[in-house]
Amino acid sequence: MQRANLSTVSEFVLVGLSDAPEVRFLLLVLVLIIYLATMAGNITILVATSTDARLHNPMYFFLSNLSLLDILCPTVTVPKMLEALWLENKVISFTGCMLQLFFLIDVVGTEVFLLAVMAYDRYVAICHPLQYMNIVSMKLCAHLAIGTWVAGFFNSVLHTSLIFTLFFCNSNEIHQYYCDIPPVLALSCSPHYSRELVILTVAGVLGSSAFVVTLISYIYILLAILCMNTSESRHKAFSTCGSHLTVVCLFYGTTICTYVRPSSTYSPDQDRIVSMLYGILTPLLNPIIYSLRNKEIKCALRRVISQVRTAL
Repeated sequence: MQRANLSTVSEFVLVGLSDAPEVRFLLLVLVLIIYLATMAGNITILVATSTDARLHNPMYFFLSNLSLLDILCPTVTVPKMLEALWLENKVISFTGCMLQLFFLIDVVGTEVFLLAVMAYDRYVAICHPLQYMNIVSMKLCAHLAIGTWVAGFFNSVLHTSLIFTLFFCNSNEIHQYYCDIPPVLALSCSPHYSRELVILTVAGVLGSSAFVVTLISYIYILLAILCMNTSESRHKAFSTCGSHLTVVCLFYGTTICTYVRPSSTYSPDQDRIVSMLYGILTPLLNPIIYSLRNKEIKCALRRVISQVRTAL
C-alpha cells in the first residue's frame, strides 16, 4: 500500500470492555471500588509519611514517590474506562489516545527506575548500616527521585513519538480498555519493524539495567541476612525489605509480560488480563503490602487516625 493512499484516523474506539449490560454494570462497580480504595490507600500513605516526623527518612521518601505513582497510574486509564462503562462512550480522540499512552509510559518507566533506587537504598541500609545516613543523604535522595522522573519522561517522549508518527488506517478499534503500545502498534498500516526494534531495544536496555541493579542489590542483601548471627536480626532485616521485594515481583512480572515481547505475539485477551493486574490491582496492593508488613507505617496511620478523630 502506498503512503499516498493512507488516511490517518482522527479517533480510536476502545473495545476492550464487555457490551453485555449486566456484565458492564458489575465491571463499573468493581473498578470504581478498586479505584477509590487505591486512591484512599495511597493518599493515606502520602499523608502518613509527610506528617509524621518519624517517617522523614530516605526509605519513606521513596515510598511516598511510589504512592504518588500508584495514584497517577490508574488515574491515567480508569476514568475513561468508567466513562465507557457508564455512558457507553468508547471513543477517544487521536490526541487523547496519544496523551493517555504518554502518561502511562511515563508513570511505568518512572516506577521501574524508582524500584531500582529503592532496592539500592535497602542494600545500603542492610549491608552498610553504620554509614547509611552518610551515603544515602536526603540531598542524594532528592537527586535520585528527580532522576527517576526525568528518565521516565524522556523514555515516554521517545516511545510516544515513535508510535504516533506512524500511519493508521482501516480499523480504528483498539482491543484494550486504554491506549497502550501493543494494541496501538497493531493498528498501524505503515512499516514499523525498525521503530518496534528501537522501542524494544530502549525498553530492554533501560528495563534490564534497572532490573540488574535491583537483582544485585537483593543478592547482597540476602547474603548479608544469611550472615547475621541472631534470628531476631534476620527477621528485622527481612521485614525491612520484604515489602519492597513483594512489590518488585508483582510489578516486573506483569510489565515484562506486556511490553518485553514483539507485537507479532500480541494477544488482546491475554493483555487485558495482565494490564488489569499492573494497571489497577498492583497500585491497590502496594499500600496494603506496605501497611500490613511495616510496623512504623501502621503506627503512623494510627496517629493520623487519632489526630483526625480529635479534630472531628
